[in-house]
Amino acid sequence: MVSCHVERPLDDAAWDRFDRLQRRRPGGFDVIALMRPPDAEHGEAEEPWLERARAAAARVPFGLHTHWTSPTHARPTNGDPAARVRREAEWMRERGLEPRYFCGGGWYTDEAVRATVAELGLVDCTSRRGEPSPGVLPTTHSLGSLARAVLRPLPHYVHAYFHDYDLLDARRRYALVASLAVLGRRAEKI
Repeated sequence: MVSCHVERPLDDAAWDRFDRLQRRRPGGFDVIALMRPPDAEHGEAEEPWLERARAAAARVPFGLHTHWTSPTHARPTNGDPAARVRREAEWMRERGLEPRYFCGGGWYTDEAVRATVAELGLVDCTSRRGEPSPGVLPTTHSLGSLARAVLRPLPHYVHAYFHDYDLLDARRRYALVASLAVLGRRAEKI
């Protein structure tokens, strides 16, 4: 499994790179967009965000990536994290988006967040370790760890993730595409 934490959905350069990568399907993998809703307090406009989110969701499954504090500060500093997850999922659904996956920003979770994610019917990808179980698909490999791991023996389950801004750096973009190509060839043999 491959997912992208779309941190800069309104950055034209980051979005263009992500959009092209998602259409390309490197290694034969669908790239799941995990997105946070636009943050009006920080000047993010809803309509261009919706246009981009709908394009990503029309191609492959789609997910929610909650940032509790701001677009650039993912972990919660106040408020009720579980209530925010519910609000954001409902906001997306009211606009015709159906998130199927969830990953807490900054890898944050707690019991109330996990319960809310389960109640909403989302597959939780926040865990960084473990085996898949009903409703949980741990995220196991960052871009760097995937690039180091693809030529060695891999576990039977790999969920690689990256950030949209990784695609702005040519070396990181190449490492991702090459790693997914190798992973895709290896996955075919299993």
